[in-house]
Amino acid sequence: MYDYTQSLIRSETSRGKVRQQTDITLRGQVWTLLPDVFSPADSKSSLAHLGLLEFPVGGAFLEVGSGIGLIAVSAGLAGCRAVWATDLNAAAVKNTALNAERFGVADRMTCVQGDLFEGLHEAPLFDVVYWHSNNVWAPPEIDINVHELAYVDPGYEAHQRYFREAQRHVVPGGRVLIALSSRAGRAELAQLAAAERQRLITVDSAVVEEPEGPVVYELLEVVPL
Repeated sequence: MYDYTQSLIRSETSRGKVRQQTDITLRGQVWTLLPDVFSPADSKSSLAHLGLLEFPVGGAFLEVGSGIGLIAVSAGLAGCRAVWATDLNAAAVKNTALNAERFGVADRMTCVQGDLFEGLHEAPLFDVVYWHSNNVWAPPEIDINVHELAYVDPGYEAHQRYFREAQRHVVPGGRVLIALSSRAGRAELAQLAAAERQRLITVDSAVVEEPEGPVVYELLEVVPL
């Protein structure tokens, strides 16, 4: 299993780079980045998964763990009629809202702070629920901050809740998606999904060169057994 300490070191390095609001460029587009929000410029994972996603044009889309809002804003730009974005990190919620304004899709976006599905009491059911998860395992007892939770999930507790709760938030025939990487404990996650009577089906994948070598980024659908 991937060494979670590598992710914590990378998260601290990323956080140390940004001490005030700045701009980053991703595929020719300029995005706002706030302090204490994970920068997708520091890893190719967000852009890799953006390339794997198909948005429900004309439908409703939920991104869990929105960060700067790269995926959620892209859903709005792609033509989703309603986009909700949640994040545990209050700075990330503000960051998503700023980029929604920047790209002219704030009128169709709702940004809320919450852990996974908290804060969705007034939300519609969605055609697609998507989570670019913090899929690196860490020991349950580890003490980490909100920023580090962008990388690691102690004891995979959040993943277990996602498998248990996500289907409640989609329309009949809707899709629950999760983005993983080869840094994840794939077998352990499959077992957790099965315990919640779900299974993981690969939709698409991409191999990307990262500093530690090739990483497989995988988009999966969570399907009831």
